[in-house]
Amino acid sequence: MLVIVCYDVNTETKAGRRRLRRIAKVCEGIGQRVQKSVFECQVNLMQFEALERELLAEIELAEDNLRLYRLPDSRGAEVREHGTFRATDFNGPLVL
Repeated sequence: MLVIVCYDVNTETKAGRRRLRRIAKVCEGIGQRVQKSVFECQVNLMQFEALERELLAEIELAEDNLRLYRLPDSRGAEVREHGTFRATDFNGPLVL
C-alpha cells in the first residue's frame, strides 16, 4: 500500500527541532520525501504499523501533528505530479 506521511512539528524549542530531525530520519528510512514534511512510503501492513509506532514514539501529542494516509493498491490511487520533483518507481528495476 502507498502511505502518505505528513507532519507538523512545533520547532520553537530546541527539543522540537530535535523531534523534527528524528521524525524526518524515521521517514527517510522507509520512504521518499516529496515535500518538506511529506513522505510517500510503499509498505505492507506490518511495515505500516511499525512506522506508525516509531513516529508516535517521536512526536509530542500536545504540540505536534501527525497524519498517515493509507492508499491501498486495490483502489488504484492516482498521483498527479507538477513541478520539478520526480518520484522514484519502487516497483521498477534498480539501476546502479
